[in-house]
Amino acid sequence: MSEKIAIIGTGLVGSGWAIVFARSGCKVALYDAAEGAAERARAVIADRVEELARYGLLKDKPADVVARVSVARTLEEALRGAAYAQESVLERVDVKRKLFAEIDAVIGPDTMVGSSSSGIPASLYTDHVACRARCLVAHPVNPPYLAPVVELVPAPWTAKETVQAVRALMERVGQAPVEATREIEGFILNRLQGVLLMEAWRLVEDGLVSAKDLDTTMSQGLGLRWAFMGPFETIDLNAPGGIADYSRRLGPLYQSIAASTQEHRVWDEALIGKLEAQRREELPAEDLAQRQAWRDRRLMALARHKRDMEQAESEQ
Repeated sequence: MSEKIAIIGTGLVGSGWAIVFARSGCKVALYDAAEGAAERARAVIADRVEELARYGLLKDKPADVVARVSVARTLEEALRGAAYAQESVLERVDVKRKLFAEIDAVIGPDTMVGSSSSGIPASLYTDHVACRARCLVAHPVNPPYLAPVVELVPAPWTAKETVQAVRALMERVGQAPVEATREIEGFILNRLQGVLLMEAWRLVEDGLVSAKDLDTTMSQGLGLRWAFMGPFETIDLNAPGGIADYSRRLGPLYQSIAASTQEHRVWDEALIGKLEAQRREELPAEDLAQRQAWRDRRLMALARHKRDMEQAESEQ
């Protein structure tokens, strides 16, 4: 691939996106309004790419991947000739509205723009721009070069051709795009995660389980299956007669649970303090960065395992 991709906003998410595109052969232009931010991001990218190579997750030499990443001095320079731009700035409507107006002033006639917004619909910050038919949400999981799913969420005015083209691009660079048919707050992933988090906080608040044991329930239980299949396939395989059999057997249980937890509690300061104390007992604050690096290494090992298994299965 030789397409040019503009990365606008070069924090953790923007840097991660740069790796996704650069390792797939795209030319990547980094732009950040903060002085020196793009240069620092390029150095971080170089470190991450070396680590990916150690785990066998690069087809090319690290130096070749990094060589595809350049720093643009202006937004116009970053967008010039770009087939696609990925916006990854602060998660605030006013910030995004201002940036999209700036993008609109210099964007080419064919460049598409995806936003890394985690939950703010694109209709709140693209309604005022002439290029709005070429704008949509392309929400990743962090880091996107290890967690490939990307949610494509069109605004009411996003052209169908834009969604199709961005989906095709994401597939070409090794991501796993999923489409929402219309906007909804939080999109798909965070709405699913939000339901699980609400119940997790509730169970700890009620003294039914510790934060540590709650996490063990996920990492040594549900999470093992969910690493390679979703909840519908999980239950389809968990009853002799498949999903219909499972639903008839356990549907009443889940309906009863849902009926008992309709109250939406606020994560107040007392509860936040309780969870913070339990987590800091397990992991001191000064060790957070070290543990994040451990998480990424585990994700790299998992990504390699999944890739190897998928290749083996395709050859059978």
